[in-house]
Amino acid sequence: MSILVTGGAGFIGSNFVLDWLGQNKEAVINLDALTYAGNLQNLASLRNSPLHHFVQGDIGDGALVAALLEKHRPRAVVNFAAESHVDRSIVGPEAFIQTNIVGTFRLLEAVRAFWGGLTGSDRETFRFLHVSTDEVYGSLSESDPAFTELHRYEPNSPYSASKAASDHLVRSYHHTYGLPTLTTNCSNNYGPHHFPEKLIPLVIHNALSGKPLPIYGDGRNVRDWLYVTDHCSAIRAVLAGGRLGETYNVGGWNEMTNLEVVHTLCDILDEEQPKTDGTSYRAQITFVKDRPGHDRRYAIDATKIERELGWRPAETFTTGIRKTVRWYLQNPEWVRQVTSGSYREWTAQQYQS
Repeated sequence: MSILVTGGAGFIGSNFVLDWLGQNKEAVINLDALTYAGNLQNLASLRNSPLHHFVQGDIGDGALVAALLEKHRPRAVVNFAAESHVDRSIVGPEAFIQTNIVGTFRLLEAVRAFWGGLTGSDRETFRFLHVSTDEVYGSLSESDPAFTELHRYEPNSPYSASKAASDHLVRSYHHTYGLPTLTTNCSNNYGPHHFPEKLIPLVIHNALSGKPLPIYGDGRNVRDWLYVTDHCSAIRAVLAGGRLGETYNVGGWNEMTNLEVVHTLCDILDEEQPKTDGTSYRAQITFVKDRPGHDRRYAIDATKIERELGWRPAETFTTGIRKTVRWYLQNPEWVRQVTSGSYREWTAQQYQS
């Protein structure tokens, strides 16, 4: 038995592959295009594992996906493959349309053809799990209730719009063709192997490098933070027991402003790796021009997944963020390898005062 994981060299995908193979002996076929955020170093511990089969390729390559499905005959497909950075989608939206919409369509077509040829228990137990985001729901005010699975889609960026489109495609393939699909919409993930263009790893890297810690606008934008291994356990739970055609919101029950997150990171770094001059990393905080269309607040109501599947996050933000900081402090070579010249140019372009 095996599963096919797409986007399994990225941040969440690689953590899922590591978590999956740490939990059981079922093989993983890992398909990843290795774009800028895909990194095989994330999977270095699996280099000699007979249960991990890596294939470099794109979900938009229908012939490749069909060949992998026919060769390995997985019992499930878990789709992480996506362009996922809002800032990049504002500067260059076309890549998001191609990967998140066209790519998902072609993946669905290949999976539908494969599933259509299955019989008996193989057909009955097959699953397609699509991993999405809370950003498809739009923005909340401070007093609005958290997003439930019934919240109307109101995406506000090219990224979230492309993910919303992919969610709709997955839903349509279930209702039109009967494809046994499941969808998860998660809140902001953090943890090991996070590419340092996102807030938490960027702040850690810049703090240790003596660089400014850029915060958009007034820093009061609110996000719900989910430790990545909690997300992995939620996906396992949905894959094992989720109702076909259903959506499950996955959140950490940890709403915090961006400024609170950065203050917390600075305070932990002050403890774990204090500066030689005795000053706080908070002194490096710099407020920069807000990005266009910046959603004010996201919040996930994860009641449904707890009620139906018994899942609840194991980490609080306090425990998860300290684990995250320590991982980055203990893995400076990983950070050095991913912070290339192109990364520095991107950061300089995006975070201008």
